[in-house]
Amino acid sequence: MAIQAVVFDIGNVLIEWNPERYYDAAIGEDRRRAMFAEVDLHGYNDRVDRGEDFRGVIEEAAGSYPAWREEILHWHGHWLKMATPEIPQSVAILRRLRGNGVPVFALSNFGIGTFELAEPVYPFLAEFDRRYISGYMGVTKPGARIYEMVEEDCGLPPESLLFADDRADNIAAAAARGWQTHLFTTPEAWEACLISHGVLTAREPA
Repeated sequence: MAIQAVVFDIGNVLIEWNPERYYDAAIGEDRRRAMFAEVDLHGYNDRVDRGEDFRGVIEEAAGSYPAWREEILHWHGHWLKMATPEIPQSVAILRRLRGNGVPVFALSNFGIGTFELAEPVYPFLAEFDRRYISGYMGVTKPGARIYEMVEEDCGLPPESLLFADDRADNIAAAAARGWQTHLFTTPEAWEACLISHGVLTAREPA
């Protein structure tokens, strides 16, 4: 079936998301490894992605692990340094698709508080035709319900959606519902996929 909409994940597709890199620079790799071994910060972040209060969840974590309190609070106070930089080639692809008249959606595990931080910094987040942000939806990938909600809202057949995500489990869940999928590794490979589906044209050599 022809593609009727292209669906982008955000983290590590349009914006680099690498808390480990931030903490390595802030406290050193050895301390970061020790902290992450003891504190499931990504698990706390999953709660934020499901719609819980960003500050409240991180302060709860900090209170539960007093030996790491200050370092854990960085997750809230320095979050934008973990979600950076944007991936300019992917942003350019998003805009080329829109210029071609192709509907472009976002489908991302992203908290309400963190998305509110990101929006003013990354203007392209306002450029999607539809945005499906887990914190506002109360469900996250790779759970089947979030994909079902996208289908219900957009009204398009699953087979007409082409979805790029950097996580294989998220891709597998979408494929199980009949979506066409691309496991994102590089913008170049994503561009080639879109060209092969006929929704993007190859750029002329400079």
